[in-house]
Amino acid sequence: MIDLAALRSLDAISVQGSVVAAAAALGYTPSAVSQQVKKLERQTGLPLLERAGRGVLLTEHGRLLVTQGKALLADLEHLEATLAAGSSLVRGTLRVAAFSTSVRGLVAPAVRVAAAEQPELALTIVEVDPWESIDLVGSGQVDVAVVHNWARVPLVIPERLAEHHLMTDVADLLVHRDSPLATRESVTPRDLAGQHWISTPERTICHEWLLRMYDGTGLAPDVRHWSGEFASHVVLVAEGAGISLNPRLGRGLLPDDVVPVPVVDPVPRREVRVVWRRTMSSSPAIGYVADLLTRLSCGQRAIS
Repeated sequence: MIDLAALRSLDAISVQGSVVAAAAALGYTPSAVSQQVKKLERQTGLPLLERAGRGVLLTEHGRLLVTQGKALLADLEHLEATLAAGSSLVRGTLRVAAFSTSVRGLVAPAVRVAAAEQPELALTIVEVDPWESIDLVGSGQVDVAVVHNWARVPLVIPERLAEHHLMTDVADLLVHRDSPLATRESVTPRDLAGQHWISTPERTICHEWLLRMYDGTGLAPDVRHWSGEFASHVVLVAEGAGISLNPRLGRGLLPDDVVPVPVVDPVPRREVRVVWRRTMSSSPAIGYVADLLTRLSCGQRAIS
């Protein structure tokens, strides 16, 4: 009989591309993952991995086993969640992916509250862009993700994932207090021609929004500085390096030299959601974390 724990290891290798990366994703040692694969090879009587440079590739039989085995793993995950629901105990480890401002505004506070309310539940956090978070949840590398999408930048949620809306967040234009823009009640993208922008890196969802904000204007943002962390944007604005489109969630207090100005036509608005695999929907731990994030988001809605 095929060992399902070993099948999970092989599936992780197919996703991660190496034994070492699979071990890190699963929380095992590389030796333990290798032993799991050898167990599967003994059970099937077939080679499942082959060397490819410094990494490994699944053989044809390995790919078949992973492809067909995903349904078994999904059924097992659903069964485990259903059995946990019968006990109503919130325990175990949940792996959470989240974007940077939600880590500060929602997820970090959730870790503190969960430790007090549910001491048998452990939350581990990885900070990534929403597009990557969806892939991590779908592939089983994390259990829960806090994601967002801007109104003009779609975030596709696969059917196998469940979602729950948490809040609507708004971004402001941050400018230096000496800028003529600092006295404006609001600005539009057309008002920002000739300004030097601070942006998140290319191919991130927030950079895509910055580009889409200019749709129909015949203009494009003149990006001079790139940083993936909005807290760094605030410092750069304070130093007079440029302007930044900065979300309110997780922002904190601004320095005296930085002034937020509302943006209109369009308003930079994003929807924040929590997602998980449908096979885990009956898990008490998933239900608790979704409820906890909802509670914490209520305190954030006043800033939106």
